[in-house]
Amino acid sequence: MVALETTLLVHGVPTQQALPLFDELTQIVRDEGGSPALVGVVQGRAVVGMTRAQLTEMLARPDTAKANTANLGLLLHAGKDGATTVSGTMELACAAGLRVFATGGIGGVHRGYGTAFDVSADLAAFTRFPVAVVTSGVKSILDVVATREVLETLGVPVIGVGTDCFPAFYLRESDAGVDARFDDVEDLARFVDAELRRTGRGIVLAHPIPAADAIAVTNWERWLAQAQQRVALRNVTGRAVTPALLAELVRVSDGATLRANLALIRANTRFAARLSAAMRAI
Repeated sequence: MVALETTLLVHGVPTQQALPLFDELTQIVRDEGGSPALVGVVQGRAVVGMTRAQLTEMLARPDTAKANTANLGLLLHAGKDGATTVSGTMELACAAGLRVFATGGIGGVHRGYGTAFDVSADLAAFTRFPVAVVTSGVKSILDVVATREVLETLGVPVIGVGTDCFPAFYLRESDAGVDARFDDVEDLARFVDAELRRTGRGIVLAHPIPAADAIAVTNWERWLAQAQQRVALRNVTGRAVTPALLAELVRVSDGATLRANLALIRANTRFAARLSAAMRAI
């Protein structure tokens, strides 16, 4: 089985695109011989393998919270819905015995870390839950190099899938590297299987966005500056900053960042399904 997160669908794409994307991702997993398992909290119940109907109901509720490792238990206790983030998905997937999870980008260290302590719960989750996460690195709006350093400090292996660089979501490369590169999925499957059992910790599988869908660095830097300026004028603070910035990026790029986001999650899901199949064959 391949775990999929609900936050991507509920908070990461426009609502009208969520169900078609869910259908597409689940079909990709099935095409590769796997079983998709959408993870979320439905009226206070942890579900690994949400149905399309359950997702439809969740999308109809405008107040669905993001469920990470910090508030997951509270949502369960209160009987509420929760769209799981990377950390929340890892926790529930691990509890259900899943070992492979496909996402877009993991959270990380926010820019300006020296003046404001803002680090995603995703990073610590890798130290607790033995799940291999296929991701296109860390979102480019964050401090990519600092995030890579924190992963190393936490003892989390970062494996490049066909790359020597730690990717930065919309960008195939960054100034950070990886611990090792694998080009053969069967060899990678043997390593992942052994490493998850050996350590009881998670693994970052850095799978770059397809070259044809990557955003040029010059365009990215221009769009980011414009989006940051717009968000600053609105005085957005705290947890609301990241979703506000991502929404502005879609606007200033005329949808290019959203198209890139969709392309990379499709590619990550397909690779995760192939890896899961290879691990099953061990």
